[in-house]
Amino acid sequence: MEQLQIDQILEEKGYIAETIDQKLKLVDEINRLKKEKNAVILSHFYVEGELQDIADYVGDSLGLAQAAANTDAELIVFVGVHFMAETAKIINPDKKVILPDLKASCSLAESAPADKFAEFKSKYPYHKVVTYINASAALKTMSDIVCTSANAKQIVESFPKDQKLIFAPDKNLGNYINNITGREMVLWDGACMVHEKYSVEKIIELMEQHPDAEFIAHPECEKPVLLLAQHIGSTTSLLKYVQKNNKKKFIIATESGILHQMTKACPDKIFIPAPSIDSTCGCNDCSYMKLNSLQKLYICLKYEQPEVTLPKDVIEKARIPIQRMLDISK
Repeated sequence: MEQLQIDQILEEKGYIAETIDQKLKLVDEINRLKKEKNAVILSHFYVEGELQDIADYVGDSLGLAQAAANTDAELIVFVGVHFMAETAKIINPDKKVILPDLKASCSLAESAPADKFAEFKSKYPYHKVVTYINASAALKTMSDIVCTSANAKQIVESFPKDQKLIFAPDKNLGNYINNITGREMVLWDGACMVHEKYSVEKIIELMEQHPDAEFIAHPECEKPVLLLAQHIGSTTSLLKYVQKNNKKKFIIATESGILHQMTKACPDKIFIPAPSIDSTCGCNDCSYMKLNSLQKLYICLKYEQPEVTLPKDVIEKARIPIQRMLDISK
């Protein structure tokens, strides 16, 4: 089933402007279909809260890869973006992996076309390639190991200090890891459109307005933003930090979907999304993540489409660096 057909089904059945009652019915139907089809729903922190609540597992890229590797379900439903579903398929080549919207791409993955990266890599024949998981399966086939923001430091430090490295595709995360490890990795010039939009000036203004708040940030942010942060970490790290910290107010520089889990874990605390350069609402959302919806999840699960598929040789080659990451991150 093509994405266009799924969009037409949603419109014809009136799911575009659904009522609260329709939402409740959708949740019931999703849970029924999940049980009937022996399916597991894996969700990233950045999708809407109602999708996080219906998932069997909610996490960051590392946690999601580990959950995909450990599932006994026959059908994997990935509520996130395309590269995440690709990773689940690579880990589970014999299982069916579906994604609510095939158009849910990733600006970071798109910033590193495989053919251009192959040319780039050829200029550094003695370098090993560390690839951030936010990349296409094709890019992973050219990698020695994959990492996430949660384990990037650990992965990089698993190489001897004299081993030359390329880090792709996120230059901001790569630069951060260079700074904290003393490495001089060669960086591919890619970035996440969400994390590059933060305004240093507006963040400083917000910090001045809320002197009792701590500012915390994801390492995909640009260096000037990270220099302001009192804690830098993956989405899981940020979530754990606000839970353990005695502060009652936090300014958060990452996709606003994580605020749902933070609020659930700490209902007595205040979480303020960091402002972006062009934002008037004070939030910074990933338009790709927000393509996921309850309606699309229901249609996806009912028809088991759209399916994420990959050529066998791509799966075999990309699985090697992913498995190396999983082995190190146990």
